[in-house]
Amino acid sequence: MLVRDSFHSRIGFVLAAAGSAIGLGNIWGFPTNAANNGGGAFLFVYLVVTLLLALPALYAEIYIGNQAQKNPVSALGEACKNRLPRFGRFAGKAGLCGAIMMLSFYTIVAGWMLSHALSAVTAIGGLTDLSNWLASDSTLRNLLFTPVFVLLGAAIIHQGVHAGIEKWSARLMPILLLMLIGLIIYILQQDGAMAGLKQYLIPDFTQVTDPTLVISAMGQAFFSLSIGVGGMMVYGSYMQKDKDIGKLVLSIGALDTFIAFLAGLLIIPALFVAQHAGQQVFADEKLIGEGQLIFKILPTLFESMGTVGLLVATGFFSLLSIAALTSTISSTEVPVSYLVEEKSMSRKKATWLVSAVVLTASMVLIAFFEALFGIVIQVLTTIMQPLSCLFYFLVVGWIWNRGNKLTDKSRLSNDKWLWVWGNYLRYVCPILLTVVFVNVAF
Repeated sequence: MLVRDSFHSRIGFVLAAAGSAIGLGNIWGFPTNAANNGGGAFLFVYLVVTLLLALPALYAEIYIGNQAQKNPVSALGEACKNRLPRFGRFAGKAGLCGAIMMLSFYTIVAGWMLSHALSAVTAIGGLTDLSNWLASDSTLRNLLFTPVFVLLGAAIIHQGVHAGIEKWSARLMPILLLMLIGLIIYILQQDGAMAGLKQYLIPDFTQVTDPTLVISAMGQAFFSLSIGVGGMMVYGSYMQKDKDIGKLVLSIGALDTFIAFLAGLLIIPALFVAQHAGQQVFADEKLIGEGQLIFKILPTLFESMGTVGLLVATGFFSLLSIAALTSTISSTEVPVSYLVEEKSMSRKKATWLVSAVVLTASMVLIAFFEALFGIVIQVLTTIMQPLSCLFYFLVVGWIWNRGNKLTDKSRLSNDKWLWVWGNYLRYVCPILLTVVFVNVAF
């Protein structure tokens, strides 16, 4: 019988799961949304909807995996075996496809981060032509740097859960946090930073009922926790059964939200520093280029600071590279765990097979970048992830009976808080998530 690998400590699980959640969406997506949607008002609404929707969704996904102690395909198949056994496994396999889709574009973007970090390093070394090429947008650069990131993720995954995922998460997450804090301290000392800080931290409560702001905050809260592709489910399966999932979810959510908050403290003041230096950052109160600002406005700002600015640029893009790496690890583990447990592959063989598939998919995206890149991201984040998570709520609240403590009447009658929590997941969360899906997708 196959002996499953596992996390050896609570902190190891929390750091790995938080690393999965903390990615480019937190460190760039959150500040961009905040800057475009009222700053402090967005932050306030984001915190509210994280508590109301995102954390319950994270709980549902981890809970299913933890109770089953199996990969997402087997876990959902087992939870649905009395009513929808085939559909449960189908949903699990859809999650595998979602993980591959996420990795196919995420590794490309992660490669951009790494090349920009090296661009700053080569600029410091006086290699101007190489630095300019590394900072340029070219197919050749994508073809070279995407495989680098695929290999980095594979090198960690094939070592296993404890020796690879847990140990490397414990190393990378503190580095990420220290680098983020160091960059914040530096940026806040620059001219113009205080205006950005005020915009970010002082909410205009007249904006908190703006439907566009609310939907944007709900979408960001949901997607920033990396829910809906099975990564958190497989991580939950590697924790000892019946651990206090609630406390673990709160720890993950708190760390994820804290990093997003810190990212706002870095990015939004940095944008106002750039504006103070004469660069056009906003037009009609919206960011110019939105996500592209990270490769245009900020590098120009760093260059204007001289050698110190290039060092800051190195740290900034290295930070984003680490965030991207910790996020790709969990997505890679989803199909790897399936191949190891259901197809009896060795972890090493499964890891390299999945990596080859991801690399092939990434190369296809690079070859047909204009036609496919945006579509793949949109389909995954606005359709597949919310539908998957809606299904998790339905599984926990309605479909899964045997072994599900949240629908066990004997337990619920003796624990009023469990009764409240179970019914919240069963009735309220599906309605809230449906609202998010309809407004974001349509």
